[in-house]
Amino acid sequence: MGEWLKKLFENIKKLWGTWSSAQKFVLVAIVAVVIIGLILLFSISASPTMIPVIDAPIRDVDAQDRIVTRLNAEGVKTSISGSGVIMVPDEATARRMRAILIREDLIPQGTDPWAIFDRERWTLTDFERNVNLQRAIRQMVTDHIKALEDVDDANVTLVIPRQELFTADQNPVSASVIITPKPGSDITENRKKLEGIQKILKFAVEGLKDENIVITDQRGIVLNDFTGMADMDRLTYIEKGNKMIRNLEAQYRAAILSYLQSIFSSDRVRDLNVKIEMDLSRQSVNTEEFFPITMRPRTPGLAYDDSAMAPSVTRSKTTSNTTWRGTGFNPEGPSGVEGQTPPAFRDMSNLYGEVTQETLVDNEEINKRITQEERTPAIDRVTVSANIDGVWTIKKDERGREIVTNGSLEREYAPVSTDDLRAATALIQNAIGYNAGRGDSVAVQSIPIDRSAQFAEEDANLLKEKRLQLVLLFAAIGVILLVIGFLLLRMVSRGIERRRRAEEEERARREQELRENALMQAEEEETQVVMSVEERTRLELQENIANMARQHPEDVASLIRTWLLEE
Repeated sequence: MGEWLKKLFENIKKLWGTWSSAQKFVLVAIVAVVIIGLILLFSISASPTMIPVIDAPIRDVDAQDRIVTRLNAEGVKTSISGSGVIMVPDEATARRMRAILIREDLIPQGTDPWAIFDRERWTLTDFERNVNLQRAIRQMVTDHIKALEDVDDANVTLVIPRQELFTADQNPVSASVIITPKPGSDITENRKKLEGIQKILKFAVEGLKDENIVITDQRGIVLNDFTGMADMDRLTYIEKGNKMIRNLEAQYRAAILSYLQSIFSSDRVRDLNVKIEMDLSRQSVNTEEFFPITMRPRTPGLAYDDSAMAPSVTRSKTTSNTTWRGTGFNPEGPSGVEGQTPPAFRDMSNLYGEVTQETLVDNEEINKRITQEERTPAIDRVTVSANIDGVWTIKKDERGREIVTNGSLEREYAPVSTDDLRAATALIQNAIGYNAGRGDSVAVQSIPIDRSAQFAEEDANLLKEKRLQLVLLFAAIGVILLVIGFLLLRMVSRGIERRRRAEEEERARREQELRENALMQAEEEETQVVMSVEERTRLELQENIANMARQHPEDVASLIRTWLLEE
């Protein structure tokens, strides 16, 4: 094998050497074209296949943009072919998106979303084609319903009767659907979603009507009985209306309460009730109104109204006059034939008669207005009641001290003045849009609020303050007496100490004089006095102290003061 390849390469090399430049260029170009073709073939075959959402092309640019925007909102990648067909990545996504577009009425008018069911084959009879068509429709509708996020499983049965010659003999097309909702889904109670399933069926089956569609759950409960849901819809409507009334009452109450509390303080305005009566029934009103014709409009800028009005204008007038005099004429018909005049009138023939008749007919035109309206719920009546407490003041005596009786403060109540109540009433009337014609009522009273607990707390605080004041007063007196006693004791102790020191100094002075006198006497007598060691030491110490006192009197005084403080 290796030798064969080697020989093959040698032959190709020899052949390449024998070729001219033009031949070499042509060979290289052919090889490049083949390689590029293979690359394009592989890239095209490897690209994902796109599935049409609606098999028919959509020419309307606005409808096309709406559909693409809705598909992008679901996070689906889309592409539009040159013919206007919208494509999605796979068949499951196409079924799911097709169901959403049908449910939300995004399919353009005249577009057949079920053209994908056309399955033409050879050697098939019309009966087989019809059967296959019914199967395809049933399977596709089932897939569409299963693609809904609220449906876990679905079973669809279609009955398409054969075409009869006369319309009276034609049986209607009918459909029955059994769905199994996913846990937590509200499809069994959501009317819009059930109507979406009905639209899917009506788009799929020609001639199918709402009354011939039955949608049930897995328990056999009919879900699309919208006539039976009328009462539930009414209850929902009434519940929403009551909620609207409560919200409106809360808004009125918050606005009025903020106004009054900012004026009279929040402690004085506590009670405020707002009641709104509203007729929640839906009414259709047809009004026929006649009004005058404006002959000349009002001139702009004038202080008075110079317009001219007319109740009506003459469109046509008819006048007729009839005058008859002479003998009455009673025709008897042809000769020989008795007339048909009754006997009572026949007896009155040939009598003298005179008739005068005048007729005047005027046709007048007037302005007429016919109004048809659907009345929505409106406020029938608003009632507001509010209570504003007066002002409580504490009585004081001539000295400005609070008057206390039996341990409680004496208070005086001043109700809100009539002018203030009128002003508050006017404020509330303007806040609610007061209308006397519809029976609105606003009542503002000044009724004292029970403040027993507040007064008891204030009295307790007052008693506590007085007790605290007495305690502080007695404590201050005790501290003052204690300081005075300490000062007196200090003075007495210092006096005693001074007296004691004076006595000791006097005693020491006397002893010193006795010693000095004894020494002087001994010297005079020239007798030898024998002194003890202690007496000699004491005498030397006294002499040193006396010398130091004479030399450093300040240091000696400081030393003596320190001794006294220590003692």
